[in-house]
Amino acid sequence: MEFDTIAAISTPMGEGAIAIVRLSGDEAIPIADKLFKGVGGKRLKDAASHTIHYGHLLDPKNDEVIEEVMVSVMKGPKTFTKEDVVEINCHGGIVSVNRVLQHVLKYGARLAEPGEFTKRAFLNGRIDLSQAEAVMDLIRAKTDRAMNVALGQMEGRLSKLIRKLRQEILEVLAHVEVNIDYPEYDDVEEMTHKLLLEKAHFVREEIQKLLQTSQQGKILREGLSTVIVGRPNVGKSSLLNSLVHENKAIVTDIPGTTRDVIEEYVNVRGVPLRLLDTAGIRETEDIVERIGVERSRQVLKEADLILLVVNYSDQLTAEDENLFEVVKGMDVIVIVNKTDLPQKIDMERVHELSKEHKLVTTSLLEDRGVDALEEAISSLFFAGSLEAGDMTYVSNTRHIAILNQSLHTIDDAIQGVETGVPIDIVQIDMTRTWELLGEIIGDSVHESLIDQLFSQFCLGK
Repeated sequence: MEFDTIAAISTPMGEGAIAIVRLSGDEAIPIADKLFKGVGGKRLKDAASHTIHYGHLLDPKNDEVIEEVMVSVMKGPKTFTKEDVVEINCHGGIVSVNRVLQHVLKYGARLAEPGEFTKRAFLNGRIDLSQAEAVMDLIRAKTDRAMNVALGQMEGRLSKLIRKLRQEILEVLAHVEVNIDYPEYDDVEEMTHKLLLEKAHFVREEIQKLLQTSQQGKILREGLSTVIVGRPNVGKSSLLNSLVHENKAIVTDIPGTTRDVIEEYVNVRGVPLRLLDTAGIRETEDIVERIGVERSRQVLKEADLILLVVNYSDQLTAEDENLFEVVKGMDVIVIVNKTDLPQKIDMERVHELSKEHKLVTTSLLEDRGVDALEEAISSLFFAGSLEAGDMTYVSNTRHIAILNQSLHTIDDAIQGVETGVPIDIVQIDMTRTWELLGEIIGDSVHESLIDQLFSQFCLGK
């Protein structure tokens, strides 16, 4: 494939101290050289690799000063894309950085597509597909745990394990070929069946281990969709504010204050929560509140975790009991709030309704019980002890789907060996497992999928 030279703004748009325009390709240094005038007339083409140079960008047509800059020169293949890379550091104003980019494009570069720098790193063999996807996970990480998982994948932890499994399968397939080519040797066939079954079980166990981390990995990557539900005025908005540590939701003594779903991201003991404060679920004649209640019911169906809030200073109502019925079978933490007020609730009945669900008592007004709630959330999904560095997590939805497919094909291979299916038929299932695992790291993947994956990246990455 013939690559042209691409350019894009690699820092977020908006005002800041510094902005960076990045170029990559064979013409990156010559294009920058057309615009750059360094101290003492030094040319970028003569600069040593991985050096930075102070000067000005000038328009070659009229020598008008475009910007005062620092220009980094990095020559391939020791760069992110394995191509020549130039990074122009300019002042971080919107006008300034756009002006630099427009002149770079005017004198020979093409505007990069979303994720094209990372795509080139993949196509040039610097990283595999799972590492490329981890780059975006790293950018989007909302907690230290999520960042550590992304770093581990970007450094190739998952890739190494997948390559090891593919090599194990490849060795078995080579052995099977010997069996097919020399069928007259009975002992070879017997040994092949034994080896095939042994390796297939090993591969299956490793895939199963990865899938066991997938729920936690996906939570770290995408966040835990957490819905706060309860009757009006039990303290749902106060709970949101306590977890976010900011007054995001209006809190009053008037029932029905929250009319819509309020969404916030929050870090709870390393677990990223996509926190949704809902309108109190009740029958109402208010048309606006009724729409909010319907939206509450909808997000409830899609939630990973339910925080069900009841009022310590009020008796349980039919609406409360109905909510316990609605969330049956889900991951639920029951919160008995307003313990600073006199008790009216029947706690025995609450425990009876909660059954196996965790129960926490709080006084959000006095900031009591929030630590216990955070610990309950963390322990519910991470058993309170797992750390991101302990193992290889699978967090990507595409990877999880492929691993599930691989599990089915390896199971078919095991079943085939155990039921005496001809070895060349079993070989088909083993080969399919090998191909599927290759899709994770990009060794066997369609070009259209590659384009789709990188189109989700931000511009300039």
